Amino acid sequence: MEVQLKSEITCPNCGYKKIEDMPTNACQFFYECENCKTVLKPKEGDCCVYCSYGTVPCPPIQENNSCC
Repeated sequence: MEVQLKSEITCPNCGYKKIEDMPTNACQFFYECENCKTVLKPKEGDCCVYCSYGTVPCPPIQENNSCC
């Protein structure tokens, strides 16, 4: 399976959605919603905001590796 590098993040506060490029060399622990300015953090047990709020998990998780 090919690793996907784009994921659509949905803000749990306001519902705003945006497609973002995921980093391949680091986990993204914080993400600021462009619409309401809420700063998202990973949910407990998730390694990054893409795994918690994105449509596609981060590249390391897609490759069955541990994340950061």
